[in-house]
Amino acid sequence: MATNAFETIRLNAAGEEKSYQWYRQQISSLGKLTNTNQILKDTKVATRIIPGEMYLFYYDPKHKDTLPYYDRLPLVLPFRKVPDGFYGINLHYLPYMMRFRILGLLSDYATGKDEDTRIQLSWRLLNASSRLHPAKFAVKHYLNSHVKSRLYKIPYNDWVTASQLPVEKFVGAQKTKVWQDFNRTL
Repeated sequence: MATNAFETIRLNAAGEEKSYQWYRQQISSLGKLTNTNQILKDTKVATRIIPGEMYLFYYDPKHKDTLPYYDRLPLVLPFRKVPDGFYGINLHYLPYMMRFRILGLLSDYATGKDEDTRIQLSWRLLNASSRLHPAKFAVKHYLNSHVKSRLYKIPYNDWVTASQLPVEKFVGAQKTKVWQDFNRTL
């Protein structure tokens, strides 16, 4: 019996690659997912950020008073550590279909296909690849001192599911406004 949303959808997929529509239908069938704690139940907690992995965490931006909007619960693929934190792609800034596409493109840079897989990602790669250009809108700098929860590590085989869960917590704007801003960058 599945213990969380990730496991439920992984079991339903039975190890096969599925379409964007299939994942959206699976998320829909789970019902309204408002309890983040239930979604994260049994999710592995990490003690540090490792570039190329995926994490979900609560965040309180340093300059929140001057930002037009921000995500309190980022879903991030970090690609560069810096002394005070890290840079990463927050998938919540991208519409669901674009998240699916970006993850598909990034799978070409995966170190494997098991739960410990990482993506070999860098700013140079994001800048050089026209196919990955849309992800640049979602690149954010996160300060370690402003991470306000545990780091929930999402295993590679759950990345697509995690990207499709409606758990973004934008402050200052609705997600539709954020995604409109994204569409203007294309």
